[in-house]
Amino acid sequence: MLEVDPYAALQALRPVGRFDLTSTDFADGEPLPLPLRASGEGAGDRSPQLSWSGFPAGTASFTVTCYDPDAPSVSGWWHWAVANIPADVTSLPRGAGEAGGFRLPPGALVLGNETGEHRYAGSAPPPGSGVHRYFFVVTALDVPRLDLDPDATPAVLGGRSFRHTLARGILVGTAVHPADA
Repeated sequence: MLEVDPYAALQALRPVGRFDLTSTDFADGEPLPLPLRASGEGAGDRSPQLSWSGFPAGTASFTVTCYDPDAPSVSGWWHWAVANIPADVTSLPRGAGEAGGFRLPPGALVLGNETGEHRYAGSAPPPGSGVHRYFFVVTALDVPRLDLDPDATPAVLGGRSFRHTLARGILVGTAVHPADA
């Protein structure tokens, strides 16, 4: 399988800085633990704990996304997209991606994932599709909020934030279907 970094093309179009993004749930390049996987045997569709630091001083808000470029589709698969996180927020607790966004900061906007649900959807690679990478990305923006329709897609979020992006923190987890392990 060709491992393409979906953020490399954006960086080539408009270079931006990087900052630190970590999780107490998994390390960069490591498998996602079962609670972060799609609902099923022991899995719970829980979003990971995320913390970020080292972002630019001019940051006015953040977005948080989770994207699987290895999904068997031309467009990949969006698992989570949140906009309008205030600049003074530097972490999200495990489970912040639950339906309703109750564990997110006030004003945050949760967009629909690929199945149209406004929540985090855990990893669920189909059988025979190999190892999937899950790009958790926190983007620092120079505006306090993006004017987005609640039914906007993660692609619209990306387009609206493109010119406002100051820097990104990227953390990649992996998963494989149990039959392929």
